[in-house]
Amino acid sequence: MPLLLRQTMIPFLMVAALVLLVGCANDEGSKKQTAEQKNLSGPLLGKRWTLLLVGTSERLSFETTPWFEISPNGDVSGFDGCNPIMTSVTLGKNHHIEFGDIASGRMACPGMENARQVTEMLNSAYGYLIDHDRLVFFGPDQRVLGGWRESN
Repeated sequence: MPLLLRQTMIPFLMVAALVLLVGCANDEGSKKQTAEQKNLSGPLLGKRWTLLLVGTSERLSFETTPWFEISPNGDVSGFDGCNPIMTSVTLGKNHHIEFGDIASGRMACPGMENARQVTEMLNSAYGYLIDHDRLVFFGPDQRVLGGWRESN
């Protein structure tokens, strides 16, 4: 390799290495921060919640009842009545809840519109209230989005 080419490549390679190191350090910091934030606790965790109502009175018909579970690391798994779902959740002060983007299967089924209502409820959830074995989600306007029941 000619000497001039080697001399011009060395600064370029040093800059590229520095960019990679900074990027990795930032990535590690964000992973550590996410892990610290995702050490959740509370009455929502470790239970299977099955759908009761959408809104205040609408009972939807499904072959298999929609459900979800929240793990202590903030991962959410469940079933929307048509397809498996996965997402994450953030729990805040004053019963604030926020679900991340919901990943779902794409299998068609007769109850797809009902399943869409279930995922919309989760996407819109802003607050929650637990009363014994019942869980109610509220929107940002305090409107009831739906109800769930703890199942054994």
